[in-house]
Amino acid sequence: MERTIERGLFNARWLMAPMYLGLSICLAMLTFIFLRELVYYAPQVLTMSADKSILVVLTLIDLSLAGNLLLIVLFSGYENFVSKLDIGDPEDRPAWMGTVDFSGLKMKLIGSIVAISAIHLLKRFMEIGNDEADAVYGEQELFWLVVIHLTFVTSGVLMALMDWLAARSKKG
Repeated sequence: MERTIERGLFNARWLMAPMYLGLSICLAMLTFIFLRELVYYAPQVLTMSADKSILVVLTLIDLSLAGNLLLIVLFSGYENFVSKLDIGDPEDRPAWMGTVDFSGLKMKLIGSIVAISAIHLLKRFMEIGNDEADAVYGEQELFWLVVIHLTFVTSGVLMALMDWLAARSKKG
């Protein structure tokens, strides 16, 4: 009976597989949004101001970082919690695949979140003085964007510190 329960619990990891498939659909949606933004702004490149072009580039970088974050969670999560990916061509396999443990996944995740937050904050800083943007984001919203970003940074530093302390305690 114990063996049957343990086998059932072990096989329950496959319940995560549809979630990872869902994340791949989210990646496709994010790719569509990226392409939509690119197609929208590309014809405007000859008349776009330098500030506007930087905001467009930051938006596209933000979307690509979100896509990278999805891929990291998708691949690492699947390999850590469901099954190893058995892909045919090992040369095409990213070097980090199969080597990112839960701690590494957590650090990559917080690093990506901090980068996305920093880009969003930078975009807002660049929009200061723009009447349309100022109508949406006032001083209070800007304050909270900074607080949220600093919270992400502090969380990342604390997570790294906890991992470092855990690694040191295992050595000693």
